[in-house]
Amino acid sequence: MGDTGPTGPVMDRDEVDRALARLGAEHEAIETSLLALQDHAGRRLLEGAELTGVTAGRWAATEASITLLWTYFDAYSGTLRTAREIRSRRRWSSREDLAELTELLRGEAVTVAGSAAATANAPTPNGGPGRLSERYTLVALVDRMNHLYATSLDMVVAADAVWSALPARIDLLAAELQRTRKLAHSVGVRPGEHPSGDDLERITRTLTRLREQVVSDPLAFWTPAQGSSAPGGGRPDTTVYDREALALEEVRREIDAVLAVRQDAEQRIVRLRDVLSRADRTLAEARTARGEVLAKIAATEVPVVGGPPIVLQEQLAAAAEYRRHAQWHRLSPLLESLEEKAEDELLRARESLTAVTAPLAVRAELRGRLDAYKAKMARLGHAEDPELAEKYERARRMLWSAPCDLRVAEQAVLRYQYAAAELLGTTAPRVPGQGGQVDRTGPGA
Repeated sequence: MGDTGPTGPVMDRDEVDRALARLGAEHEAIETSLLALQDHAGRRLLEGAELTGVTAGRWAATEASITLLWTYFDAYSGTLRTAREIRSRRRWSSREDLAELTELLRGEAVTVAGSAAATANAPTPNGGPGRLSERYTLVALVDRMNHLYATSLDMVVAADAVWSALPARIDLLAAELQRTRKLAHSVGVRPGEHPSGDDLERITRTLTRLREQVVSDPLAFWTPAQGSSAPGGGRPDTTVYDREALALEEVRREIDAVLAVRQDAEQRIVRLRDVLSRADRTLAEARTARGEVLAKIAATEVPVVGGPPIVLQEQLAAAAEYRRHAQWHRLSPLLESLEEKAEDELLRARESLTAVTAPLAVRAELRGRLDAYKAKMARLGHAEDPELAEKYERARRMLWSAPCDLRVAEQAVLRYQYAAAELLGTTAPRVPGQGGQVDRTGPGA
């Protein structure tokens, strides 16, 4: 232990034996790891693939690193074998043997030829150009192999993870895409005729291109984990895939909506015909009522009644044609628009009828009020009052003759009410033009 050399104190036999046992176990572990890397499915795929982009550059360096790893391992194995041979010469190693073993086990006794150290694009320890030869201690050589192994395994595992995840998912999505395309074609959703048909074409092109890129350049779709030093730390980047999957789902929902239209299109068209027919009948009734009002009511402005909108009938006919020719993608938005417009048209027709018949309603209300007051006065014993009878007869002639002047007729009814109130000793209604509002309370007020 007192002797020293370039590598420090000479090791004794126990130290040599312990070092050889440790190095032997290390040698076995390194060999197992290298064989596992050699047999890794990702490495075999990388060897047979036509790579491009980032993956092509990384694989060139990794392939050189794997070759260099085996060169280092062979040199490591040779040095360990030499050390074992020296130790096995004698049971009790001599001082010269121990000095030689110390040099092998602790010194820079491992020489790697420069042609091997600079293989292809293999990274060098200091990042600079490779020298003609490299000398390492066994410990330094193990560190070097560990580094090359970690970077090589990281690249292989990342590529294998992308290949294991994305192509299969893309193929499943492509199969769903094909089913959706067939379904879309059956309901008339085709490229150039419907936006969803164009979307299906775009998704098809994107998925085809994505699969080609994933197969040839998997590392372009790999996101390393932040802060992770473990080989293969990260996840496949599915951004493009997820976007197209979502787009396909939106197209599928649109096609489902078209399918729903196909299932109930006939009933919806029948309902539309019924609504538009009711609107037409209501308008016809309003036109007839307008003629009656103009003939029976004088000095009244009666609104003009429009005819049925031709455009809605034309659109309804177009909807029937779309249904007949299974153009569901065109029928769907047309039916939604028609249903809203048809309800609006029916409402307009009803409002028109109400506006036109308003004078007749006023006349009917005045007739009813006049008769109700007459019945009340008869019940109270005033039916034979001459003034009251004269006022009643005047109002009745105005209301039951044509044309009827509603303004004058209403004044006549109010005068009758006034006269009746005087007979009964109650508050008389205000007659228009006499400084107050018209009292339209009933005879029982």
